Amino acid sequence: MSLLSTLARLEAVRSGHAEPLATVRHRHLSERPMVLVPLATAAEDGAPLAVLLGTEREAPRLHVVPQPLNRELRAEFLAAFADDLLPYLESFGDAVELIEGSEKDPVTGEKTPVTRELCADAPQLLVPNAGAIRHLALIGRATRFRRTAADPDPGPYPAPARVPLLGRWLTHLTERAQVPGSSLLLPMTGLLALHWATGQSLLEDQHLAAQLAWHHPPAGRTGAQAAELAETARDERGQLLHPPAGPATDPRFDEKLLAPAIARFDAALTARRHGGPAMGVRPQPWGSPRPKAGGGREVPPPAEGPGTVEACVEQLRALLLGVLLPTWADVWSGLELLRALPPAAHLPERWEGDRWSYTGHRDRLAAGEPPQPRLDDAVTAARKLAQREREQARLDVQEALDDPLAMAERRLAGEAFAAEVVAVVPDHDTSGRTPKPRPLLVLRTADHPHAEAGREVHRIGAPSAQKGRITEVDADQGLITVRVLSGMGRRKDPEPGTLPEPGERVLFTLFELTPRQSTPLPEPDDTPWTHGGPPSAVQNSTAAAEEWA
Repeated sequence: MSLLSTLARLEAVRSGHAEPLATVRHRHLSERPMVLVPLATAAEDGAPLAVLLGTEREAPRLHVVPQPLNRELRAEFLAAFADDLLPYLESFGDAVELIEGSEKDPVTGEKTPVTRELCADAPQLLVPNAGAIRHLALIGRATRFRRTAADPDPGPYPAPARVPLLGRWLTHLTERAQVPGSSLLLPMTGLLALHWATGQSLLEDQHLAAQLAWHHPPAGRTGAQAAELAETARDERGQLLHPPAGPATDPRFDEKLLAPAIARFDAALTARRHGGPAMGVRPQPWGSPRPKAGGGREVPPPAEGPGTVEACVEQLRALLLGVLLPTWADVWSGLELLRALPPAAHLPERWEGDRWSYTGHRDRLAAGEPPQPRLDDAVTAARKLAQREREQARLDVQEALDDPLAMAERRLAGEAFAAEVVAVVPDHDTSGRTPKPRPLLVLRTADHPHAEAGREVHRIGAPSAQKGRITEVDADQGLITVRVLSGMGRRKDPEPGTLPEPGERVLFTLFELTPRQSTPLPEPDDTPWTHGGPPSAVQNSTAAAEEWA
């Protein structure tokens, strides 16, 4: 946690409400995002229980698994989930832009012009928190290798054709979410924490309702009191008014409501399979006393009648909808807060990277390529790591350039400094055949940068990229002398307007404004065995995929 973030959290404790960490919005928000709130079965992270999704706040769609441990019911849930989500994901693949470029021939080295398609837009999924992303990754991992009836060996439990496709999309989106600055799949708690500081810990910020309570605490309450109320307030049945933001459920809800409802469904399903009621007792109304078994445990009532299974499913749907709706509303409330911020200047550039990622995955699916492997080979893993490091460096620079508060954080860290120009001393480099302008800027600053003689600095706000080198530092007087090395034109003397005037305020950074590209990595087949070797056929085949459990 940076110094500025710590100060903002302390200020939030003092003021009783969330404090801004940014003046602009640093993540892209789609005009039509898909909000998705998943629930997982307790102690079974990979077993989905329910999902609430939709692109309109007033029209959520619910899918549930009446018995998460039942393979057939889980398969039906995944098929319905795929039929609901995939049309949204695929709807952005038709409208494209044609981008002119060039490719280098690997044999001759000549560049040939090419035209590539780039999707004009891309989907965006919003989930409550980081735990929901991990849950979707588990679903993707468990479904992208599923065999279907169209496979040569479909196995005993073939899945609908769109279930593996759902897994491949979820895997792509969750992997892309690990790229810094990506906006294809975003957790709402992370978005809010990026732009505002609350007076609680980062772990407590994972509870979306508690985090939002710091933004609009009720009259007469502080943010801390409102957050505590959001975390602990219960109704007359002892159930949380703001259940956890998924994918976990409240243990008391599991014990008092969910487990009995699933048991009633199991009893009704068993009775239907045997052609009649298991016992001669009808289900009792909700909340009525239950007969006790040994040890005082409540015995779930048996079911009878052909419509009882459907009734039990509807009861489960009503229960889970009541748990999911508060979080659903919280995600949309957070979205409204974020839309009130103006977008950062570099957002279109980063969103274009997401569009290329979406277009590439669309093309791989259309080409019939196999699903993502269970484990990456050495070169693929290294490329992913290099990409994430490169994107993190680029994101840090762009956020600092877009947001004065982000730049203030870099100044506090000694990575940049604002100064007033005291003097501009003309000077030239005469070591070459023609003299080159190398003027000196004498700067006075109240900041405390990690400046030392010989270190490169970069000026922000110059007409063109301008680099300099520190020649002298007088910490007692707050003076820094910088020799300007570029960005002054090609003439003997600097072109007008390329240098600041005395008395002008300037801003310099000690980091490069354009991150350097990493060294290209070899192709997988050219990787030496000491670094993983060529990937084996077993790793790249779906035969090595995880079996459906």
